[in-house]
Amino acid sequence: MASQQSDQVHDQKHYLRIGAKSTGTVLPSELLEVVEAAAKAGAEVVMEAVNKPRNITYKGLSDLVTDTDKASEDAILEVVKKNFSDHLILGEEGGIIGDTSSDYLWCIDPLDGTTNFAHEYPSFAVSVGVLYRGKPAAASVVEFVGGPMCRYNQLICLTLGGGALCNGQKIHVSNTNAVERALLVTGFGYEHDDAWSTNMELFKEFTGVSRGVRRLGGAAVDMCHVALGIVEGYWEYRLKPWDMAAGVLIVEEAGGAVTRMDGGKFSVFDRSVLVSNGVLHSKLLERIAPATENLKTKGIDFSLWFKPEDYHTEL
Repeated sequence: MASQQSDQVHDQKHYLRIGAKSTGTVLPSELLEVVEAAAKAGAEVVMEAVNKPRNITYKGLSDLVTDTDKASEDAILEVVKKNFSDHLILGEEGGIIGDTSSDYLWCIDPLDGTTNFAHEYPSFAVSVGVLYRGKPAAASVVEFVGGPMCRYNQLICLTLGGGALCNGQKIHVSNTNAVERALLVTGFGYEHDDAWSTNMELFKEFTGVSRGVRRLGGAAVDMCHVALGIVEGYWEYRLKPWDMAAGVLIVEEAGGAVTRMDGGKFSVFDRSVLVSNGVLHSKLLERIAPATENLKTKGIDFSLWFKPEDYHTEL
């Protein structure tokens, strides 16, 4: 065990931390209190809607949107605006709200895993993360697990530099240091293009050399599972800031590593992410980075996206 922990520390020296070094004029404890309250407010809406008939509409092919998404986001926004009326907000449903000159940007996914929720398939979550000058500063994710008529929520939250917590108890990534002993997770977008095809090949490749690769359908949930030590790594192309802002910080605070899929320093405005227990990060990149570089040669756009215009960052 001591040897594995030593390997983990050594490996993570290669990967720059993505978390904010400061929370500015807002105390970390105050920021965390509001992040937690906001996520709980959204979760209460989702919990109330579980197992009730859903009024489902489509905003794109296979991209289900429910009334619950919108009601959850409204509940979250109410908490954030009540406490920080001058902060900028980026919500999956509502888009940009507030003053772009703010140092703070709230990234809100009111129902991560909407399709799972709509089909009563576990798991899905409410995800709330706040950035300070473009870097994750505090986060909270509430995950819902179980099938029909069986739901249990677990709150995962953290404070800047204080580690990650699940229901009040400290959590940590696994110490598994061999790919053949690792359980991995990935995800696929709705657009079946070159990036989708490349990830399908990575899915097949890692399935052959690991204990298996899962596809659950909720990015925040997948990252929290890495933080909990349930799985060893997760990667995906073309996520949005609200998909990643909370999860990446929770992984890092739980002792894991976070980069882009080409191995570069990550920001929540990037178009790819790889999170791991840290020990396996370089080994996963041996296969993932070349595949990603190949996509770049094909002209696939990996520039920053969904970064609010005029929002000041230290990226």
